[in-house]
Amino acid sequence: MGSSHPDADIYPEATGPAAHIVAEHQKDAAITLYSGWFCPFVQRTWITLEEKMIPYKYVEINPYNKEPSFLKLNPRGLVPTLGAPTKDGSVKPLIESNIISEYLDWAYPKSGPKLFPDDPFENAHMKIWVDHITTRILPSYHRFLQWTEKSPYSFEKAKTEFLGALKTWIQQADSQGPYFLGKNISYADVALAPWALRMWVLDHFKGGSGIPEPGQGGEDQSAWDRWHKWVAAIQSRKSMTETLSDREKYMPIYQRYAEDRAQSEMAKATREGRGVP
Repeated sequence: MGSSHPDADIYPEATGPAAHIVAEHQKDAAITLYSGWFCPFVQRTWITLEEKMIPYKYVEINPYNKEPSFLKLNPRGLVPTLGAPTKDGSVKPLIESNIISEYLDWAYPKSGPKLFPDDPFENAHMKIWVDHITTRILPSYHRFLQWTEKSPYSFEKAKTEFLGALKTWIQQADSQGPYFLGKNISYADVALAPWALRMWVLDHFKGGSGIPEPGQGGEDQSAWDRWHKWVAAIQSRKSMTETLSDREKYMPIYQRYAEDRAQSEMAKATREGRGVP
């Protein structure tokens, strides 16, 4: 079925490492993940499910060409959407990746690592820096990616803002790591990982992310050393690398962003000077 939405013509399914995980999650389960393989917000939820080793069924959704059955479940039509069981036996939808992941961590406390700390202060502290990802890093990533000669801000301003948001975040991380809170993974790591794993997009379309290479960080050497240590840690986790598809399949999607033609809610919010929708 065709669609007039300019972003609807995307590759229809996960490829590469992610395709293997999809194939393993086609049987009915208490949890259903309504997913878009290419979406970094979806990948947050997907990583959480994999880290927690929670049984789930994977259902691919084109968020720009939604089936009526999906819209009946979730009238807002957002992915990720989680079909979650309730006490009365019904299944109800949850949306928003941060909220879904916190629900999963609470609902399955004995499965996999605890992503949201039990300690109230540590949990609150972590959420401050998850919020920083949402309100500072992601908008600046997209302003950088969507910059064109027609943008009302300079290329250098976009890059500087992005690097500043990243540096502020990593400077709040545990000094030893390798993860944000220390030796163990937490949701702070999951929340940023999809974009950290997509830095190649900036390299390809914008001539580089601007993140200094190891040993080239100047006066901010310690911060960028810590950043590289963190990136190495997330790249070592199967939950993060194996929920990615083949790079070539992302290319047409990110080219629309790089040329500021994308019509996703995130792209439109960036174009209008708003934050994450």
